[in-house]
Amino acid sequence: MRPPVPVPTLSRRAKLVIGVVAVLLVLFTVVGTLTNVYVDYLWFDETNYTEVFWTEIQTRALLFAVAGLATGGLVALAIHLAYRFRPTFRPMSLEQQNLERYRQSLEPRRKLVLTAVGVVLGLFAGFTAQGSWQTWLTFRNSTDFGRTDPEFGLDISFFVFDYPFYRLVLGFGFAIVLLALIGSLLTHYVFGGLRLQTPGQKLSGAARVQLSVLLGVFLALKSVAYWLDRYGTVYSGRGNVFTGASYTDVNALLPAKNILVFVAAICAIAFFANIFFRNTVLPAAALVLLLFSSLVIGVAFPAIMQQFVVRPSADQREAAYIERAIQSTRDAYDLSDVQFVDYGTDSGDDGAADDDSGEAGDDTGTDAGESTATPSPADLAGDAGTISNARLLDPNVLQPTFLARQQIRNVYGFPETLDIDRYTDANGVTQDYVVAVRELDSSALSGNQTNWINQHTVYTHGNGFVAAPANQVVSGEGGGEPNFTTGDLPTSGNIDVEQSRIYYGELLNVNGTDEYSVVGAPEGASPREFDRPQSGSEGQVNNTYDGEGGVSIGSFFRQLTYAIYYRERNFLLSGAVNDNSKVLYVRDPRDRVEKVAPYLQVDGDPYPAVVDGRVVWIVDAYTTSDAYPYSALQSLGEATTDSLTGAGTSALPNDQVNYVRNSVKATVDAGDGTVTLYAFEDDDPVLQTFMKAFPGTIEPASEISDELRSHFRYPEDLFKLQRDVLTQYHVDNPSDFYNANDFWQVPSDPTENTADNQPPYYVLSQRVGEPNSTFQLTSALNALNRENLSAYVSVSSDPETYGEMQVLQLPGNTQFRGPRQVFQSFNTNSEVRPDLTLFDSSSSQAVFGNLLTLPIGTSGLLYVEPLYVQGTAENSFPLLQKVLVNYGDRVGYGDTFAEALDQVFGDGAGDAAADSGTGGTPAPVPDPTTTPPSDPAGPSTEAPADEGGAGESPSLDAAVTDINDALSALAEAQRSGDFEGIGRAQADLQAAIEAYQAASGQSAPASPTG
Repeated sequence: MRPPVPVPTLSRRAKLVIGVVAVLLVLFTVVGTLTNVYVDYLWFDETNYTEVFWTEIQTRALLFAVAGLATGGLVALAIHLAYRFRPTFRPMSLEQQNLERYRQSLEPRRKLVLTAVGVVLGLFAGFTAQGSWQTWLTFRNSTDFGRTDPEFGLDISFFVFDYPFYRLVLGFGFAIVLLALIGSLLTHYVFGGLRLQTPGQKLSGAARVQLSVLLGVFLALKSVAYWLDRYGTVYSGRGNVFTGASYTDVNALLPAKNILVFVAAICAIAFFANIFFRNTVLPAAALVLLLFSSLVIGVAFPAIMQQFVVRPSADQREAAYIERAIQSTRDAYDLSDVQFVDYGTDSGDDGAADDDSGEAGDDTGTDAGESTATPSPADLAGDAGTISNARLLDPNVLQPTFLARQQIRNVYGFPETLDIDRYTDANGVTQDYVVAVRELDSSALSGNQTNWINQHTVYTHGNGFVAAPANQVVSGEGGGEPNFTTGDLPTSGNIDVEQSRIYYGELLNVNGTDEYSVVGAPEGASPREFDRPQSGSEGQVNNTYDGEGGVSIGSFFRQLTYAIYYRERNFLLSGAVNDNSKVLYVRDPRDRVEKVAPYLQVDGDPYPAVVDGRVVWIVDAYTTSDAYPYSALQSLGEATTDSLTGAGTSALPNDQVNYVRNSVKATVDAGDGTVTLYAFEDDDPVLQTFMKAFPGTIEPASEISDELRSHFRYPEDLFKLQRDVLTQYHVDNPSDFYNANDFWQVPSDPTENTADNQPPYYVLSQRVGEPNSTFQLTSALNALNRENLSAYVSVSSDPETYGEMQVLQLPGNTQFRGPRQVFQSFNTNSEVRPDLTLFDSSSSQAVFGNLLTLPIGTSGLLYVEPLYVQGTAENSFPLLQKVLVNYGDRVGYGDTFAEALDQVFGDGAGDAAADSGTGGTPAPVPDPTTTPPSDPAGPSTEAPADEGGAGESPSLDAAVTDINDALSALAEAQRSGDFEGIGRAQADLQAAIEAYQAASGQSAPASPTG
């Protein structure tokens, strides 16, 4: 027998050093954790959402304690019992001699080792369990859906709220039993209760009893698992093309699971019986029975049925189950009430594509039944609401223009993607606008602006609201620019803004780093926060924050807290921090809503609106679930990713969901950060469940003011998720669904030259069957794996019809061009191509705007795309120069939308356009990089011939000279890329032409600049 191996001992100094290091590590960890928790509490207290803070903390703590104590305690108890009933006599075989050294090493430290095992396992289990705090809250506060599943007749709430919790508890039960079994086996082996290599009895009586009990409990849990597996069939993917219980699941797997429930229960009883009968044959036979049954009944039988019964005629066998999946998926994604309209079926099927012009595009041949009829200008009068509101400003392109014209100071900025909203004037006329707020952009600070005092106490906020009508641009020197009807500093214009300071905004979270500000000053002290430039001078106006938001840090203890939290000593040393100081943090609207409502998914694109004179951020939030029976799972991240994701909008996380509702509309006051949650869909059972869990945190829908409601938009992320579902689940016939007949797909964005999805677009237009314009979110849908258009989806954002979704289904016997085909027809057009070559030069580049699809009449689709030109020099910005229009096989290309419409539909068709010159709105100027075309509707590029001979009329001579001078100036400005010079030259040219016509007695033609 070998002598026991001595355990090495540490010197007193080493023990002291290790102890000090351990204490410091624990101290720093505890202080850091407590500081984070306290700072969080102060933030929730400031926002009046401490109910959320305490409920989450208490629930996490409860689950941590229960799971930790259950796991650590029961496993430690099992190990203790194994040691307690160890055999007193162990035959000293070679095996036991080798184990003796471990026994002697463990014996003096037995309690310490046992405690350490229990604590470590308890901590792991506790940390795992506390992450499921929402599962416990929804189980505890579950609300019935009022609908039952078709297979088990249970309310949907069982699957959404109860089933996940039962699975969670069962999972922890299995983990505890397995850990206890492993711990008991090791303990019995080390202390002689289990002897693998010793002749004779392998198990002591105590070991046999304990292991039998643990295995019996394991099998009892397995019986429960088989029972729950029955309900899990509602999430089955065996049908491949649909989700939910399939023919095989219902007719083979469910009976198998019922049998296995009893087999597992019998096996558990056999192991419990082994406590008394001391016969290993019975439990061994039970295990073999369970294994054989699970393989034959639970695996082989369903596989055989699937292969030989279902697969040969799957479309028929699965028909009833596909119907369940279609209906449940539509219910889960709120698509049950979609209005489907057969569109483009009139004899005048003028929206169909005809590729006679030879322009690029797939499948654009003209079908036999296709009509080439085109609406007349009179016919278009019925769609005046669509034509007059056609959007010429692309919010995804114009950020550089907003910066150039409305930034004012370098400390200000605009989000990379601007927003679309609408406002109604005193006459009740609704207009859509491109809107943005002038935010503080801390990344633009430079030089001395970046020191701590300036960055955190002087430059604390942005200022101003900027808006430009989406269907017009200005003429004259600034031709092609947005018509800023609200802007400048102090903010002025047609939208009344009383409180324009922006302390909370999208630019205050830079690369995931929250930008905090310290605000407030003693009574009588001079304001120190930069507010805006002084009107009419080089000075500036300062301000002292007087809002309700922010956490007071007047006490030394709180200053110390934030000094630790931000690792910034200036909280303690700087004179800018005083008794009246507050710290503003978590300033991104999305972040604030996510923090006060962690149970919601927040839309990736908050947008600003002026409500009662104050700028507020409107944030859409969703209740979701991944446990709705028979509903198809969708990845939020994949479905909401498009060509604009990352450019001012954020895709949602890659969570899997199969149920979603836009149940909450949230607002964040841009001035004081007040967060208000409104129960927008208060009949949603998931929302009702969380309202029970967090009482008083969500306001009822009745509290939404009419003005606030008028700015609600149907959320983009929800729409993108729904249109993705609609590509398949619009099909009613189970056989067609199984065979993927008439499936659609989201088109790629042709303007970005990418495979990413085309984003949906907000437009103000008339829907089919409606007399007036409504604010809608729209998207085109192509045929599956083809570029032809198959459907057009729109959903209303108007308060009276909010959420009403309409799908225009195009006939399958004609080839309607999809977005990419239309874009190709623009690119290859004989008039467009030369200009694109000219625009894309060393001094400028062509920038295509959003390609809008607009239904016209009862059977046609009008495509509208603005074309901008942007200089390549630093700080250049895009200017609208051309408008492209497509209808059927006709392409219009003009300086204005009205001109392009006239080319497609005939003279007078563009009268309804906002830039027609008759609508009273400004219009874009001609192309700045080419001389104006000779056209009856515009001026000639050459000086008019003097019919009477040079010198017969001084006025004519002077006009001719002015025209030549303007043309020369225009050419020079084009060569140098001077856009302001181009605008001046164009204005001079127009004035000279008008002077010539007046002198010659001709009637002045319609101005190309509107």
